[in-house]
Amino acid sequence: MNPLAAGVVTVLTRRGQTLAAAESLTAGLVCATVAEVPGASAVLRGGLVVYATDLKAELAGVDPDLLAARGAVDPEVAAGLAEGAVARCGADWGLGLTGVAGPDPQDGVAPGTVYLGLAGPGLRIVRDLRLPGDRAAVRAAAADAALSLLREHLA
Repeated sequence: MNPLAAGVVTVLTRRGQTLAAAESLTAGLVCATVAEVPGASAVLRGGLVVYATDLKAELAGVDPDLLAARGAVDPEVAAGLAEGAVARCGADWGLGLTGVAGPDPQDGVAPGTVYLGLAGPGLRIVRDLRLPGDRAAVRAAAADAALSLLREHLA
């Protein structure tokens, strides 16, 4: 069990709050990691796997003009994903993850480039990361970083 996920579940349970995620490069890894924690059903509302760019708009509600102008790997897209997770899943907190896991660049963006969005009560934050390693390492580190970002703001 992931200790970051366990901490998030504990704090959200104590507060009576919920979580959802809209995930691109992690393709559901954040939600799966949280779901491994006993008691997660009390806090995990759900998630959106929006790997394809058009689904970021259709399912998560990210502005299609933003996606057309900046592409899928962008800090504002991460924020839009987080806000979309909150709105579409009816959660208190939303995480949005977009980036390039590699091994090749995507639309001129280097592998390891990750943007995390966090949306919550009166909060909208984006974190920009450059993560080392292969595809699996980048995805795992991105999921951990998203949970860490949430944990930080729950403290």
